[in-house]
Amino acid sequence: MSLSYLQLVKNLSTQLNQYNPIEAETLVNWLLEHHLGMRRVDIMRFLEEKDLPGPLKNDFERLKAGEPIQYILGHGPFYGREFKVSPATLIPRNETEELVHLIIKENPRPNLRILDIGTGSGCIPITLALEMQEPEVFGVDISEEALEIATFNAKKLKADVTLSKCDILLETPKPTGLDILVSNPPYIPIEEKKLMHQNVLDFEPHLALFVSDGDPLIFYKKIAETGMKLLKPFGKIYFEINERYGRNIADLLSESGYDKVRVIQDLNGKDRMVSGQISK
Repeated sequence: MSLSYLQLVKNLSTQLNQYNPIEAETLVNWLLEHHLGMRRVDIMRFLEEKDLPGPLKNDFERLKAGEPIQYILGHGPFYGREFKVSPATLIPRNETEELVHLIIKENPRPNLRILDIGTGSGCIPITLALEMQEPEVFGVDISEEALEIATFNAKKLKADVTLSKCDILLETPKPTGLDILVSNPPYIPIEEKKLMHQNVLDFEPHLALFVSDGDPLIFYKKIAETGMKLLKPFGKIYFEINERYGRNIADLLSESGYDKVRVIQDLNGKDRMVSGQISK
Protein backbone atom coordinates (compact mmCIF):
# COMPACT_ATOMS: atom_id res chain seq x y z
CA MET A 1 0.00 0.00 0.00
CA SER A 2 1.38 3.41 -0.97
CA LEU A 3 2.39 5.94 1.65
CA SER A 4 2.46 9.68 1.27
CA TYR A 5 5.86 11.24 1.84
CA LEU A 6 4.64 12.85 5.06
CA GLN A 7 3.34 9.49 6.29
CA LEU A 8 6.67 7.86 5.46
CA VAL A 9 8.57 10.50 7.44
CA LYS A 10 6.18 10.12 10.35
CA ASN A 11 6.49 6.33 10.32
CA LEU A 12 10.26 6.52 10.43
CA SER A 13 10.52 9.39 12.90
CA THR A 14 8.29 7.67 15.47
CA GLN A 15 10.97 4.97 15.72
CA LEU A 16 13.51 7.53 16.97
CA ASN A 17 12.36 7.45 20.57
CA GLN A 18 15.37 9.32 21.96
CA TYR A 19 14.47 12.53 20.07
CA ASN A 20 11.46 14.82 20.34
CA PRO A 21 9.06 14.60 17.34
CA ILE A 22 10.34 17.73 15.59
CA GLU A 23 13.99 16.67 15.91
CA ALA A 24 13.14 13.17 14.72
CA GLU A 25 11.38 14.40 11.58
CA THR A 26 14.28 16.75 10.83
CA LEU A 27 16.78 13.88 11.09
CA VAL A 28 14.68 11.62 8.85
CA ASN A 29 14.38 14.33 6.20
CA TRP A 30 18.13 14.97 6.39
CA LEU A 31 18.89 11.27 5.92
CA LEU A 32 16.49 10.93 2.99
CA GLU A 33 17.90 13.97 1.21
CA HIS A 34 21.46 12.73 1.72
CA HIS A 35 20.90 9.24 0.34
CA LEU A 36 18.51 10.06 -2.47
CA GLY A 37 20.40 13.14 -3.61
CA MET A 38 17.21 15.10 -4.04
CA ARG A 39 15.39 18.00 -2.53
CA ARG A 40 12.50 17.14 -0.28
CA VAL A 41 9.94 18.09 -2.91
CA ASP A 42 11.52 15.62 -5.37
CA ILE A 43 11.71 12.79 -2.84
CA MET A 44 7.94 12.68 -2.69
CA ARG A 45 7.95 10.35 -5.68
CA PHE A 46 9.34 7.64 -3.34
CA LEU A 47 6.01 6.73 -1.83
CA GLU A 48 6.74 3.31 -0.38
CA GLU A 49 9.17 2.46 2.36
CA LYS A 50 10.18 -0.72 0.56
CA ASP A 51 11.56 1.41 -2.30
CA LEU A 52 14.16 3.03 -0.06
CA PRO A 53 17.76 1.95 -0.86
CA GLY A 54 19.56 -0.49 1.42
CA PRO A 55 22.30 1.93 2.56
CA LEU A 56 19.64 4.38 3.69
CA LYS A 57 17.94 1.67 5.72
CA ASN A 58 21.28 0.71 7.27
CA ASP A 59 21.98 4.31 8.22
CA PHE A 60 18.50 4.61 9.69
CA GLU A 61 19.28 1.68 11.96
CA ARG A 62 22.41 3.53 13.11
CA LEU A 63 20.26 6.58 13.77
CA LYS A 64 17.85 4.47 15.81
CA ALA A 65 20.81 3.23 17.86
CA GLY A 66 21.55 6.83 18.83
CA GLU A 67 24.52 7.60 16.58
CA PRO A 68 24.57 11.32 15.69
CA ILE A 69 23.50 11.93 12.11
CA GLN A 70 26.62 14.01 11.46
CA TYR A 71 28.80 10.95 12.09
CA ILE A 72 26.52 8.78 9.95
CA LEU A 73 26.73 11.20 7.02
CA GLY A 74 30.37 12.08 7.70
CA HIS A 75 29.80 15.82 7.73
CA GLY A 76 27.93 18.61 9.50
CA PRO A 77 27.05 22.24 8.77
CA PHE A 78 28.92 25.14 10.33
CA TYR A 79 28.64 28.82 9.43
CA GLY A 80 27.21 28.07 5.98
CA ARG A 81 29.73 25.36 5.06
CA GLU A 82 29.93 21.58 5.35
CA PHE A 83 32.73 20.18 7.50
CA LYS A 84 33.89 16.58 7.54
CA VAL A 85 33.55 15.09 11.03
CA SER A 86 34.33 11.76 12.63
CA PRO A 87 34.18 10.26 16.13
CA ALA A 88 37.63 11.83 16.62
CA THR A 89 36.10 15.31 16.46
CA LEU A 90 33.28 17.08 18.20
CA ILE A 91 30.22 17.84 16.11
CA PRO A 92 30.18 21.59 15.27
CA ARG A 93 27.45 23.32 17.25
CA ASN A 94 25.41 26.53 17.07
CA GLU A 95 27.05 27.93 20.20
CA THR A 96 30.46 27.72 18.54
CA GLU A 97 29.06 29.51 15.49
CA GLU A 98 28.11 32.33 17.84
CA LEU A 99 31.67 32.45 19.18
CA VAL A 100 33.08 32.65 15.65
CA HIS A 101 30.57 35.33 14.68
CA LEU A 102 31.53 37.41 17.72
CA ILE A 103 35.21 37.28 16.77
CA ILE A 104 34.49 38.24 13.16
CA LYS A 105 32.24 41.13 14.21
CA GLU A 106 34.65 42.54 16.79
CA ASN A 107 37.84 42.25 14.72
CA PRO A 108 37.38 43.82 11.27
CA ARG A 109 41.05 44.74 10.77
CA PRO A 110 43.05 42.84 8.11
CA ASN A 111 46.14 40.68 8.57
CA LEU A 112 45.46 39.50 12.12
CA ARG A 113 47.38 36.54 13.57
CA ILE A 114 44.97 34.04 15.13
CA LEU A 115 45.48 30.79 17.04
CA ASP A 116 42.76 28.24 17.85
CA ILE A 117 43.60 25.78 20.64
CA GLY A 118 41.81 22.41 20.50
CA THR A 119 40.86 22.75 16.88
CA GLY A 120 39.01 19.45 16.33
CA SER A 121 37.40 19.46 12.89
CA GLY A 122 38.97 22.84 12.20
CA CYS A 123 35.62 24.62 12.01
CA ILE A 124 36.81 27.63 14.06
CA PRO A 125 40.16 28.44 12.38
CA ILE A 126 38.94 27.54 8.88
CA THR A 127 35.88 29.76 9.19
CA LEU A 128 37.94 32.64 10.56
CA ALA A 129 40.45 32.21 7.72
CA LEU A 130 37.67 32.38 5.14
CA GLU A 131 35.54 35.11 6.70
CA MET A 132 38.13 37.62 7.93
CA GLN A 133 40.40 39.91 5.93
CA GLU A 134 43.60 38.03 5.04
CA PRO A 135 44.38 36.70 8.52
CA GLU A 136 47.23 34.36 9.36
CA VAL A 137 45.53 31.48 11.14
CA PHE A 138 46.91 28.59 13.20
CA GLY A 139 45.23 25.64 14.87
CA VAL A 140 46.57 23.07 17.33
CA ASP A 141 45.15 19.87 18.78
CA ILE A 142 46.44 16.94 20.81
CA SER A 143 44.68 14.41 18.56
CA GLU A 144 46.41 13.35 15.35
CA GLU A 145 43.11 11.94 14.05
CA ALA A 146 41.39 15.28 14.60
CA LEU A 147 44.24 17.09 12.84
CA GLU A 148 43.81 14.79 9.83
CA ILE A 149 40.13 15.76 9.66
CA ALA A 150 40.96 19.46 10.04
CA THR A 151 43.60 19.22 7.31
CA PHE A 152 41.06 17.60 4.98
CA ASN A 153 38.54 20.36 5.70
CA ALA A 154 41.09 23.11 5.14
CA LYS A 155 42.07 21.70 1.76
CA LYS A 156 38.49 21.04 0.70
CA LEU A 157 37.36 24.54 1.64
CA LYS A 158 40.55 26.18 0.33
CA ALA A 159 41.42 27.78 3.66
CA ASP A 160 44.97 28.79 4.46
CA VAL A 161 45.40 27.43 8.00
CA THR A 162 48.58 26.09 9.61
CA LEU A 163 47.78 23.03 11.75
CA SER A 164 50.04 21.25 14.22
CA LYS A 165 49.97 18.84 17.15
CA CYS A 166 50.27 20.27 20.65
CA ASP A 167 49.34 19.13 24.15
CA ILE A 168 48.40 22.49 25.63
CA LEU A 169 48.76 21.23 29.21
CA LEU A 170 52.40 20.32 28.60
CA GLU A 171 53.55 22.48 25.67
CA THR A 172 53.41 26.07 24.45
CA PRO A 173 52.21 26.49 20.85
CA LYS A 174 54.81 27.93 18.49
CA PRO A 175 52.93 30.90 16.95
CA THR A 176 53.79 34.15 18.73
CA GLY A 177 52.79 37.76 18.27
CA LEU A 178 49.12 36.84 18.20
CA ASP A 179 46.25 39.28 17.86
CA ILE A 180 43.61 36.70 18.82
CA LEU A 181 43.68 33.48 20.82
CA VAL A 182 40.49 31.41 20.76
CA SER A 183 39.55 28.09 22.32
CA ASN A 184 36.58 25.83 22.89
CA PRO A 185 38.36 23.47 25.31
CA PRO A 186 36.97 20.49 27.22
CA TYR A 187 34.71 21.99 29.88
CA ILE A 188 32.20 19.40 31.09
CA PRO A 189 32.94 17.95 34.56
CA ILE A 190 32.61 14.19 34.88
CA GLU A 191 29.76 14.72 37.34
CA GLU A 192 27.62 16.23 34.55
CA LYS A 193 27.68 13.04 32.47
CA LYS A 194 24.39 11.99 33.99
CA LEU A 195 22.74 15.13 32.59
CA MET A 196 23.89 14.59 29.01
CA HIS A 197 22.14 13.02 26.04
CA GLN A 198 23.18 9.40 25.59
CA ASN A 199 24.20 9.83 21.96
CA VAL A 200 26.81 12.40 23.02
CA LEU A 201 28.20 10.09 25.70
CA ASP A 202 28.27 7.05 23.44
CA PHE A 203 29.73 8.59 20.29
CA GLU A 204 31.52 11.94 20.74
CA PRO A 205 35.19 12.01 21.86
CA HIS A 206 35.45 12.20 25.65
CA LEU A 207 38.95 13.69 25.28
CA ALA A 208 37.35 16.82 23.81
CA LEU A 209 34.42 16.95 26.23
CA PHE A 210 35.31 16.14 29.80
CA VAL A 211 37.49 17.48 32.59
CA SER A 212 37.93 16.22 36.14
CA ASP A 213 35.47 17.34 38.80
CA GLY A 214 38.41 18.44 40.93
CA ASP A 215 39.77 20.99 38.44
CA PRO A 216 37.12 21.86 35.84
CA LEU A 217 38.93 25.04 34.76
CA ILE A 218 42.28 23.38 34.12
CA PHE A 219 42.31 24.19 30.39
CA TYR A 220 41.18 27.78 30.90
CA LYS A 221 43.96 28.37 33.42
CA LYS A 222 46.62 26.99 31.11
CA ILE A 223 45.33 28.74 28.00
CA ALA A 224 45.01 32.06 29.84
CA GLU A 225 48.62 31.66 30.96
CA THR A 226 49.64 30.79 27.42
CA GLY A 227 47.83 33.85 26.08
CA MET A 228 49.89 36.14 28.28
CA LYS A 229 52.99 34.75 26.54
CA LEU A 230 51.75 34.65 22.95
CA LEU A 231 49.40 37.62 22.55
CA LYS A 232 50.58 41.04 21.40
CA PRO A 233 49.80 44.14 23.42
CA PHE A 234 46.04 44.69 23.10
CA GLY A 235 45.65 41.12 21.88
CA LYS A 236 42.35 39.40 22.70
CA ILE A 237 41.38 36.03 24.12
CA TYR A 238 38.03 34.33 23.47
CA PHE A 239 36.62 31.23 25.15
CA GLU A 240 33.53 29.09 24.73
CA ILE A 241 32.49 28.03 28.22
CA ASN A 242 30.29 25.85 30.38
CA GLU A 243 27.41 28.11 31.43
CA ARG A 244 28.01 27.19 35.09
CA TYR A 245 31.46 28.78 35.15
CA GLY A 246 31.10 32.14 33.42
CA ARG A 247 31.91 34.24 36.47
CA ASN A 248 34.72 31.90 37.56
CA ILE A 249 36.43 32.09 34.16
CA ALA A 250 36.00 35.86 34.01
CA ASP A 251 37.63 36.14 37.44
CA LEU A 252 40.39 33.81 36.27
CA LEU A 253 41.16 36.08 33.30
CA SER A 254 41.16 39.19 35.47
CA GLU A 255 43.50 37.55 37.98
CA SER A 256 45.76 36.46 35.11
CA GLY A 257 46.22 40.07 33.99
CA TYR A 258 43.57 40.55 31.31
CA ASP A 259 41.46 43.70 31.04
CA LYS A 260 38.03 44.35 29.52
CA VAL A 261 36.86 40.93 30.66
CA ARG A 262 33.29 40.07 29.67
CA VAL A 263 30.87 37.19 30.09
CA ILE A 264 28.71 36.99 26.96
CA GLN A 265 25.42 35.14 26.66
CA ASP A 266 24.34 33.03 23.70
CA LEU A 267 21.05 33.37 21.84
CA ASN A 268 19.38 31.19 24.48
CA GLY A 269 20.37 33.59 27.25
CA LYS A 270 23.02 31.29 28.74
CA ASP A 271 26.54 32.37 29.69
CA ARG A 272 28.46 30.87 26.77
CA MET A 273 31.53 33.01 26.00
CA VAL A 274 34.17 34.93 27.93
CA SER A 275 36.62 37.39 26.40
CA GLY A 276 39.45 39.56 27.64
CA GLN A 277 42.26 41.75 26.34
CA ILE A 278 45.88 42.40 27.19
CA SER A 279 46.22 46.09 27.98
CA LYS A 280 49.83 46.63 26.97
